[in-house]
Amino acid sequence: MQPELTLAPARYDPNPLLDTLIARLELKNDDALCHALDIARPVLADIRRRALGVGAWLLQRMSEISNLSIADLRRMMGDQRTRLRVGTARIKRCRI
Repeated sequence: MQPELTLAPARYDPNPLLDTLIARLELKNDDALCHALDIARPVLADIRRRALGVGAWLLQRMSEISNLSIADLRRMMGDQRTRLRVGTARIKRCRI
């Protein structure tokens, strides 16, 4: 019998990303980061406990205020993909 090869998934953890943004922008806490990103406090709390992912809009906003590239931001939170792909499912258009 051959042993099974298992690949451990990349460790997704948005907390280092958020902590780096707080330090880079010289903010005091998560509330100040929420204000800088123009998001509600519960959204950031959900991201910290991994109940909500960091979306494209939020990554773009983080890039704008921190002057870091989106690739660097994704790397900070453990995203190892080199390219994001859009699904190939066709969307049916409804006619009015």
